[in-house]
Amino acid sequence: MKQQQLQETIKYLTNRNVETPEVGIVLGTGLGKLVDHIEISQEIQYNEIPNFPEATVEFHSGKLIFGKLSGKNVVVMSGRFHLYEGYTPWEVTYGIRTMQGLGIKNLLISNAAGAINLSYKKGDLMVIEDHINLQGSSPLAFKEAKEFGNIFADMLEPYSKKLNDQLKVIAKQNDITLHEGIYTSVLGPQLETRAEYRMLQILETDAVGMSTVPEVIVAKQLDIPCCAISVLTDECDPKNLQPVDISDIIAVAGKAEPKLVTLFKELIKQL
Repeated sequence: MKQQQLQETIKYLTNRNVETPEVGIVLGTGLGKLVDHIEISQEIQYNEIPNFPEATVEFHSGKLIFGKLSGKNVVVMSGRFHLYEGYTPWEVTYGIRTMQGLGIKNLLISNAAGAINLSYKKGDLMVIEDHINLQGSSPLAFKEAKEFGNIFADMLEPYSKKLNDQLKVIAKQNDITLHEGIYTSVLGPQLETRAEYRMLQILETDAVGMSTVPEVIVAKQLDIPCCAISVLTDECDPKNLQPVDISDIIAVAGKAEPKLVTLFKELIKQL
């Protein structure tokens, strides 16, 4: 049934004559400006695409964008899905499976996250080297999952070391501070308590967020090399915790975004 749903989605998009994308991109909260750098050939609203979930979060726009970036054909998910919106893990990762069905060879992910590592500052970027899944679910835990590949996906290297190394070189060349660390994904949507931040420090987490991990697990099942960059939008110091407003998070993400755009554009050139 799920395989059939996915094939309907892919057939609809190929019938729209979209160009075969080489790179898939998922844009995180407040990180939509990359789209301004794309020579757009088509934009398709999620609600036009059969079986595609619809974005409900106000700062996620909800469309697939096809076009060229740094000379490569790309498809961008402008608007991602979260478990905290009430979606199933299948729905959260539906876009990744769709992009793979269209032909992507690499996946680039961005997110907004809180800095648990207190040497990281608001507005810094972190390339994810490894993750901890505290969402209480897996996007590979459903009856038909075997039809899509090995459900016992090996997670020794969920994030491509090769892509991460390329990003670190690009960051150095462009004088961009790029930390490398461990991202922990929680369910949300509420922010963490002081006790939870202390727990995350004990777990050696560097940044915390509410996305990315399900997409990366599915990318591993589908054998797509991927990398992910967190824009650190707040500092989560349990000893000196301040109230956080989502509008502040969006503002910090917006200020840091040009650095993310540079990293992704230069990386795509090299793929």
